[in-house]
Amino acid sequence: MSDKKRIVVLISGSGSNLQALIDACGTGHIAGEVVGVVSNIADAFGLTRAENAGVANQVLSHREFSSRDAYDQQLIQCIDEYTPDLVVLAGFMRILTPEFVQHYQGKLLNIHPSLLPKYQGLNTHQRAIDAGDETHGVSVHFVTEELDGGPVILQAKVPVFAEDTASDLAERVHEQEHRIYPLVVNWFCQDRLTMSENCAILDNEPLAENGYANEE
Repeated sequence: MSDKKRIVVLISGSGSNLQALIDACGTGHIAGEVVGVVSNIADAFGLTRAENAGVANQVLSHREFSSRDAYDQQLIQCIDEYTPDLVVLAGFMRILTPEFVQHYQGKLLNIHPSLLPKYQGLNTHQRAIDAGDETHGVSVHFVTEELDGGPVILQAKVPVFAEDTASDLAERVHEQEHRIYPLVVNWFCQDRLTMSENCAILDNEPLAENGYANEE
């Protein structure tokens, strides 16, 4: 249907969040449609997920480009062929150039496995364990030029137990990722969610630093 928002998803790996988004679109829990999937890794299992769902997909390997700028320029061309309303990063393991981020400003979402602004970057689960945190979690945020620094839209928390390994914690966080990412994507597709002056706006109300306070 033409009134559904068009979503392009960028992946580098297994694509479990991609699957959650495809499933939610299929059941009508997202007022949108995943129209394209792009991976920088040729054997990413997320491509198989896209294929199984009948979603157009392609590989654009960063190894074939001499610079990050050159890659991102080509990536923009690939994405724009799908005329997306929203671009979703779902385990896309690339640091994006300012030009790319500006091109999709206000319609570029990411999910990060920590309670931002804590633990930007990699190895978030182990860092939370090493710090002795009792609570860890995941954040969905708009992407800005600052790495993992854009305005937070929604967070979900999980407990950290004394015997946890990083993989234990990752599994607990993944469950929450698959719950809150479709929710936030749907807010965007319903025109409830926007970004203005580096602030996330939901239902015309600016969100706090840690995003929407009451998870639905």
